[in-house]
Amino acid sequence: MERRMVTTVTDCPGRIVPVGTPITIPKDNFVTITQALGGNYTVTYNGNMVRVDGTDAAALGLEPEVLEFEQPEGEDIIEEQVWDALRTVFDPEIPVDLVNLGLIYKVEIDQSAKGVYIEMTLTAPGCGMGPVLVGDVEYRVAQVPNVESVSYTHLTLPTNREV
Repeated sequence: MERRMVTTVTDCPGRIVPVGTPITIPKDNFVTITQALGGNYTVTYNGNMVRVDGTDAAALGLEPEVLEFEQPEGEDIIEEQVWDALRTVFDPEIPVDLVNLGLIYKVEIDQSAKGVYIEMTLTAPGCGMGPVLVGDVEYRVAQVPNVESVSYTHLTLPTNREV
């Protein structure tokens, strides 16, 4: 696990984990990076865990990680590239991606519509970071060559042991 202290070089937007409340870490404040996976960062600031989007890496004095894929020869969406994109979305509290956590159930590709449909769930019902993780999924899958739309269904895990 990475532990590195940095100073914010500009005001840095983030979301408090696990509730998802937006926060701005002011310029010239110390934060400790506790996780740097999939291009996003989990830091501690004033005793709170905060998830900083990779697009805001410069506020931490870091270079943003760019998600790149090899362009396929045809117009088709390559399913393995979709799965590769999904493997770059990490839970901000657990250093494991959503695929390996078992939270992505299905990926369907509609080649004629250039769309990807995903069935997924979150680590806990009512997860405050849910909208952030779903946004990551949509953003990263949209980076796959030839993808024009991304949609998903959020499946609710059964709470009854008899199911």
